[in-house]
Amino acid sequence: MSRYLTPSKIGLLALISLYSDGVVPSSATIPILSFLVSYLLPIHSIGSKQDGSIAQDGFTISVEKLQRATIAHTSAIPGRTVWDLLLKQLWMIDSLHALHAFFNELSMLLEKPPGEGVDPPEHSRPKRMLLSRNSPLGAFVRRSLLEFTRLQFHDGASLWKSLVVYRAPTLPIWQRRNPTAGPQSFDRNLQADSIDEDGTLLRLIYGDLSADGYRGVVLKDGNASTDDMERLLDHQVSRMQRAGNRIPPAMLSQLRSMARSGVTLPSASTYVQFLDAWKSGDYPSSFDSLHRYFDYTMQSRDRSLYQYALLNLAILQADFGCFSEAITAMQETIATARENHDMPCLNYTLSWLYQFGRTHPEEMAEIQKKGVLGSEKEALSFLKAKAKESSMWTLLGTTLLSEAKLILCNLARKGQYDEAISRMDMVEPEALRTLKYQQFWNTNLGILKLRRHLHKDELDAGEHILVQLRTAPAEVPELQFNISILEVHLQIRRDDYTHALTLLEQLTSELELQEADIFQRLRAMILKARIYDQAGIPQKGFSVALRAASLAHKARLLPILWEAVGAVGRVLNSVKEFEATVKLIENVLPQALECEDCELAAYLFSCLADGHMGMAGQAKEGTLQRKEKLTKAMASLDRAFEEYSRIEDIRGQCEMMAKKATIMHLNGDPVLANDCAAKYLDIKKAAKT
Repeated sequence: MSRYLTPSKIGLLALISLYSDGVVPSSATIPILSFLVSYLLPIHSIGSKQDGSIAQDGFTISVEKLQRATIAHTSAIPGRTVWDLLLKQLWMIDSLHALHAFFNELSMLLEKPPGEGVDPPEHSRPKRMLLSRNSPLGAFVRRSLLEFTRLQFHDGASLWKSLVVYRAPTLPIWQRRNPTAGPQSFDRNLQADSIDEDGTLLRLIYGDLSADGYRGVVLKDGNASTDDMERLLDHQVSRMQRAGNRIPPAMLSQLRSMARSGVTLPSASTYVQFLDAWKSGDYPSSFDSLHRYFDYTMQSRDRSLYQYALLNLAILQADFGCFSEAITAMQETIATARENHDMPCLNYTLSWLYQFGRTHPEEMAEIQKKGVLGSEKEALSFLKAKAKESSMWTLLGTTLLSEAKLILCNLARKGQYDEAISRMDMVEPEALRTLKYQQFWNTNLGILKLRRHLHKDELDAGEHILVQLRTAPAEVPELQFNISILEVHLQIRRDDYTHALTLLEQLTSELELQEADIFQRLRAMILKARIYDQAGIPQKGFSVALRAASLAHKARLLPILWEAVGAVGRVLNSVKEFEATVKLIENVLPQALECEDCELAAYLFSCLADGHMGMAGQAKEGTLQRKEKLTKAMASLDRAFEEYSRIEDIRGQCEMMAKKATIMHLNGDPVLANDCAAKYLDIKKAAKT
């Protein structure tokens, strides 16, 4: 296999030469340049549609492709197309000597570097456009000249033979335009009289050109260079890592045919086999291919790639459930990356640890104790800054994805469901081709819709979505926990407190077995206290709520602390300690409002209204204190109603309207009481429609 030069690249060089000579008209400039650039630039830098066609049709250019790309464009020479001139250019290379002369002429296409030689006068310069040495076309010509200079005689002869077979299909077309051309016109040395009358020399040098087997061998070994193979394999690795899919059948058949033909495949082919075995779930084969790949690379390179071997090994072990081994390998990756000053690898490893900690918090206990990542916001800020510094856009995308998830949660807490759903719908279908990503996206969207259905008291629709969420696998424990919590809320909305408490006890047991995050365990404890409150026995949840508040204070989980304080306030109201409830809620309410959680704010305002109402009931009738407490209770109910309206909570709105109507009756204002009652009925009616 050639190192770089192939017959198809000679065809591109001939086309570039025609472009430089000025025979390509302005109307054909953009199509011709687009065709050239599509095969010269890296595959991942061109458009996605063209990207897929190159990967599917092949990474080398057949002579038929050259014909299709140029035959439709007329040239600056009357009566000739660009294909006619290109065909002439190819057939003018009629000997090995002519091939050398062709490459010598290519050096005239490039501008001279500054300070090298003296430019000829304007009138003596050839009428051709010179290529910048740093342009894509100029860089390709320079690389081709360098590689041709480095060729040994045997490799140069092989390149010439490959070119003979490569352009052989165009002989009938060339004969129609050049009647003097014969079967041996591909080599001028064979056209001399009596030099090879019996064809012995032809068979000795070129073999049997009519044999399909010879043509197949030459094309497999001559029309694909090591550079082309590495380019295709790097592209395939990028596609597999980006989309998470396996090797396409067409690509797999190409690799197998090349392996059967004896072509030496680059070491990247072993890495492609590793990725394919990994995505297919074949752990032994993937493990073996990974070791083989890095054995090959370590033979030709130094220890600087050792950290990437550890990184791939850790990701592989984590994907197959060997979490402790994966963390050990990741810790060694961090140490090796620091030793080699490999910041991109170190940043990626820290990003992976962050995402792994979100998925498996119980496995990250030791890492968290050492403070490798810090808090969640600190880790996100650090990874985002490092990704921008080192231009690691994949890492930046991962951190931005985590931030986007937090933004969606904040939108849902504010009741901005439509905006959150529209942002999720903005995700391109290309990004969801991987089944894992598609399931993650569907689960988050289902959770968002389920929460909205519960607030709108659409329990049947919520039950339908819950069934779908239960059947779909949720690999992220956080999502699974949210689904379980929403299932408990569904039973509470159905007033089935026994079933809700049973589900919550099962969830609590699972959290204890998994040694789950303290945040999840505290949420389960507070929900238990709220179930007792909804069931009419709030005092039974006093110890649970008080313990949750104490643990949340120690862990500095402030949103959970404010919700726990609200649960304690509900218990205090039930034992007529209204003044203590008011003081407690008023002290935490300003900080709770900073969380921008509408449901939490509505819960606290409702509890505060009950406290003020209880204190009004304890005051004497007609006193200023009684009126003041009723006014404060009304204001708190209005704020609670406003927060419930933002999240579209029908039951919360109706409850606040019912309490307002009661206060109006106590104040002796039946008109306003009837207005509140009418609004209550309107809310109920609107919810049913």
